[in-house]
Amino acid sequence: MIEIILPALIGGLGVALVAGPLGCFLVWRRMAYFGDTLAHSALLGIALGIAFSVNLNLAVVVVCVLMAVGLVFLLQQRQIAGDTLLGILAHSSLSLGLIVVSLMKSRLDLSAFLFGDLLAIGNSDLQAIYIGGAIILTALKLLWQPLLAITVSEELAQVDGIPVAATRMALMVLMALVIAVAMKLVGVLLITALMIIPAATSRRLSSTPEQMAVKASFLGCIAVILGLTLSYSFDTPLGPSIVVCSTLIFIIVYSLPFKSLI
Repeated sequence: MIEIILPALIGGLGVALVAGPLGCFLVWRRMAYFGDTLAHSALLGIALGIAFSVNLNLAVVVVCVLMAVGLVFLLQQRQIAGDTLLGILAHSSLSLGLIVVSLMKSRLDLSAFLFGDLLAIGNSDLQAIYIGGAIILTALKLLWQPLLAITVSEELAQVDGIPVAATRMALMVLMALVIAVAMKLVGVLLITALMIIPAATSRRLSSTPEQMAVKASFLGCIAVILGLTLSYSFDTPLGPSIVVCSTLIFIIVYSLPFKSLI
């Protein structure tokens, strides 16, 4: 039993530690749908990676980064409403990925990539999670103040000499990396939930942005432990189990009789 649970637990805790702080920026900047679009495009990256026999994590990062760059460019054109554009690209990239997989005529089981799989976590996945996580957290620490500045006001940040466009793009790249390292654990359809729900929960318990980031990671770790227990005990999909437990924590916290602090 321990041989099955331990890799998923170690990987899940690593993903939660990284997803929590990054999810705070999704909550603060109201970018949940943007995150969903990148996550859906990850399936296209998986399909292309399999088709061209390249590393899946690398393929997902490349496709997500290209999607992020394209989204930033298209949103600046203001010819189509932002939510409409995000909806079109999210479902189009997901559908295109499914078509590419079907054309390969392989017996690839997409459920592990879509919803996460307890048995799919191996040593190579753990290495990718922790190496990628270290890169993400280091970059997030270096960019913390600029990211906070553009979150408060992009105009004031630009006056202060902060490269707004480059900082915003860096945030998109970090999101792409999180999606790549977490896709086997939670699945590409649910990774945005693992970023947003713990962050939204910690918002009610925190008085500073730094507290919110730390508590989001902590709450994410609790959700991973509970979700893993649920998945192993009742043979439920790992990703949905983690998200359901995270949602229950959210409901409990917001049922407490006090107001959000930030």
